[in-house]
Amino acid sequence: MALALVAYGAAESVGGNGFIAAFCAGLTVGNVSQPICRAIHEFADAEGQLLTLLVFLFFGAVLLPQAYSNLTFTGMFFAILALTVIRMLPVAISLIGTRLRGDTRWFIGWFGPRGVASIVFALVLLKEFDVPNRQDIFAIAMATVALSVFCHGLTAYPLAKWYAIRTERVKATSPTAEHCRGTLKRYQ
Repeated sequence: MALALVAYGAAESVGGNGFIAAFCAGLTVGNVSQPICRAIHEFADAEGQLLTLLVFLFFGAVLLPQAYSNLTFTGMFFAILALTVIRMLPVAISLIGTRLRGDTRWFIGWFGPRGVASIVFALVLLKEFDVPNRQDIFAIAMATVALSVFCHGLTAYPLAKWYAIRTERVKATSPTAEHCRGTLKRYQ
């Protein structure tokens, strides 16, 4: 944790990007020290969840009310597009050539990149650059995150259950599954 903070602070002090510096420090540690890497994974499981919850608490209590006052109908429409088409289409394109089934691509597209990163990237963009219509951009980004929290939270259980059933059904009927069952019977 200290290495990430030192890397962040050092990069910011010389005008660099602290997030990229912390990321590169993490990559270096992950490739150099396995014991530290295991400790970081344990940290991420427990404290990482707590930090994520705190970010969303801050988001709901402070950022969302500020953004709501600047949100327009057009901004809300764009937020809906950002949650669906604008996010899911690039994910689908990135999965070309992976031989994943259509339902798997759709599932990854819907539940793929979302959440805390959007909040951080929006805040970094608005802090680091003088962009026009910054209030509108902030409002749309926060509306997209709020819609994501609501829609993904609402659909997580039913879609995960649906996908698990489909995956089991596909596994049970695939030629590979038949081959495995035949091999298993031979050894029993």
